[in-house]
Amino acid sequence: MGSDSGRGGTSPQEATGEHATRRRVARAVLEDGPSTAAALAERLDLTTAAVRRHLDALVADGTLEAREPREDRRPRGRGRPARVFAVTRGGRSAFGQEYDDLAASALEFLAGVGGDAALEAFARQRVSGLRERLVPALHGHDGEAAGERAAAVADALSAQGYAASARTTGTGAVQLCQHHCPVAAVAERFPQLCEAETEMLSGLLGTHVQRLATIAHGDGVCTTHVPTSQTSQTSPTSTTRTTTSTTATPTGRTTA
Repeated sequence: MGSDSGRGGTSPQEATGEHATRRRVARAVLEDGPSTAAALAERLDLTTAAVRRHLDALVADGTLEAREPREDRRPRGRGRPARVFAVTRGGRSAFGQEYDDLAASALEFLAGVGGDAALEAFARQRVSGLRERLVPALHGHDGEAAGERAAAVADALSAQGYAASARTTGTGAVQLCQHHCPVAAVAERFPQLCEAETEMLSGLLGTHVQRLATIAHGDGVCTTHVPTSQTSQTSPTSTTRTTTSTTATPTGRTTA
């Protein structure tokens, strides 16, 4: 494993290297979601001590925050469980995710004039452009299982900057994870944006999907549950609308 130990007195070149490594650590947390120092060290081929030093600096400047891990019923060794580190809203902005207050003000005005129906129409119109960019990636996947189509969607989303991945759970279902959300701050106030995106994913995958977690609600990753046992009745490239039902997130909040 590589080393990245600190030394007294750094040259400009060394300082630049430190900055680049620190950004690698932050981006790894952005892409993988909340992570421990040990997991980051293994992924980035750094010493755990070096990663901890960078994590401390990233917490100090507001890019990351330290969290207690969620309850885990597996047997543990002695001592407290390792803390996990997650990207803050300000940290996301540093990766080019800037939110304009004008957008939120415009949506508030739209809600006041047209109510929820106007917001829902706007949200669907917004994701329609993303949908058109994703559809070509699904050509040739119409006859495949939902899990294989989810992997194709994840690759297409990543190409659009969403840092997405698809993984199979122990039950055989697939979780489509998006580690980046360009509208998280606005979606926190206007959940219609998340609901429209979930509806879009359901239509693309040709099966009912459920959102389990969202960045907008404070989770580290937007996670969408994709069942693989259902027989799809909708073509992934169809324009037929598929309505998703409401489900509770693991943290007790309600999303589409």
